[in-house]
Amino acid sequence: MEKLSITFKNVALVKEIESPENPGGLEKRVALTPEDVGQLTSAGVNVFVEYGAGLGVDFADAEYLKNGAVMQKADEIYKDKDMIIKFKGPSLDSISQMKKGCTLFCMAHFHSFPDRAKMLEDSQINVIAMEEILESPKVQTDEQILSRVAMADALKGFIENETIDNLRVFVIGRNERLAGAVRRAGNRNPLSLNMLHTDVKFEELSHLGKETLYFYDSKDFHDTDGLIQRLQENGCNVFDLHEFELENASAAVEDYREGHEPFEFGLRRIQCLHVTGQAGARYGIKLLKENKPDLDIREAKVVVLGYGNVARGAMHEIYDQGFKNINILGRTQTAKDRIDEYLKDVDLVVNGAELPREIRGITYLVSNDHLKRVIPIGSVVIDLVGGSETNRSAVESVLSCTFLTEPHFIKEEVTVSALWGWPMLGMMRESAVKYSSQIVDVLIKKEKVIEGIDSLSTGVKRALVCGPFK
Repeated sequence: MEKLSITFKNVALVKEIESPENPGGLEKRVALTPEDVGQLTSAGVNVFVEYGAGLGVDFADAEYLKNGAVMQKADEIYKDKDMIIKFKGPSLDSISQMKKGCTLFCMAHFHSFPDRAKMLEDSQINVIAMEEILESPKVQTDEQILSRVAMADALKGFIENETIDNLRVFVIGRNERLAGAVRRAGNRNPLSLNMLHTDVKFEELSHLGKETLYFYDSKDFHDTDGLIQRLQENGCNVFDLHEFELENASAAVEDYREGHEPFEFGLRRIQCLHVTGQAGARYGIKLLKENKPDLDIREAKVVVLGYGNVARGAMHEIYDQGFKNINILGRTQTAKDRIDEYLKDVDLVVNGAELPREIRGITYLVSNDHLKRVIPIGSVVIDLVGGSETNRSAVESVLSCTFLTEPHFIKEEVTVSALWGWPMLGMMRESAVKYSSQIVDVLIKKEKVIEGIDSLSTGVKRALVCGPFK
């Protein structure tokens, strides 16, 4: 590792306690593992760890000591520190213990807790919101590009003929290659977009003919029942991602890179978005089984709003649990004159669509009227985006996030949940390890945040939501 010019010399790793987004102190994850603390101390950083900080996910104090940390009590941990690292946002009482001009590095959710934001600003605490740090420039693998250009090729004729708005797109199967294709299809606004399980039978398909596109990956999908041939015989358009890969992959990816400069910003650098989607959908399915014990899950009607990283994680879980057909809703399908048809008779709704800030609290994709008038009794709505009274979700009934103390509520006899921190549902340690590796990478490797506020990289500078203060 190259030698760092360390500005944040004294860093505190703080234990998670009760805070505005952690009622009851039930969040037990720690922001850094002992091994990753060792990377910081080896780089020349003095790391002070609060006693018991890692016990909630089975990291003992002795492990931190072994990796060069200095252990401190709660009444010492904030004193004279250049940087304070924690997972969730801080408790209100702890803000007064932070020295003026220090930097807080955490999941800040600054716009969701305005009173705390004002306290931090008044105390002149710099805040780097981990959830706002982005890749810069955007990173795209050859595999990701392949899935995009393959779907673009499949849709090319419909776009040129201006028939895309009448096209129903069905993606057969689920893997990471197909996930990228789903996103590209959604961005092109077809009439509808669905993910079908690979065990779907021809007799179960309700849409055939020239206004349908069935997109699959023969690398994974072994068509033992002759489904593809029967679709072709019935005038459907079919497209094989693997066939496209064999014939065009190298040239297609090279042409794409030559014609597309990387975007300035890409994905979040510190995230478990896919796992969040998986765990949220898993919880929703659990609630659905409790509410409708006689329902055959494979036949259930499920709707996923959005096709970004969180939504694709939800699709992953829903697909793996055997649902035959996933309705994927983008801008076209969530229009006011369209969304009712998808919510009618729905069993499970998973929202992964994050609205632009300027229309939050004004526009809702799933309204209270939908709960009362359209969505059946006993159905489940899972909001994976969350929000607060000042930063509303696309689900109108979600006035603020739910928490582990009360993870769901009933509205119009529909079960609704909007729990932040989905990875806690059985995945606390695993998600803590993933977050920690990403945090230490941002601190001392790619972005080198440890070198100070004055030298933040482009992808981090946008995440400085409070400050700079000296």
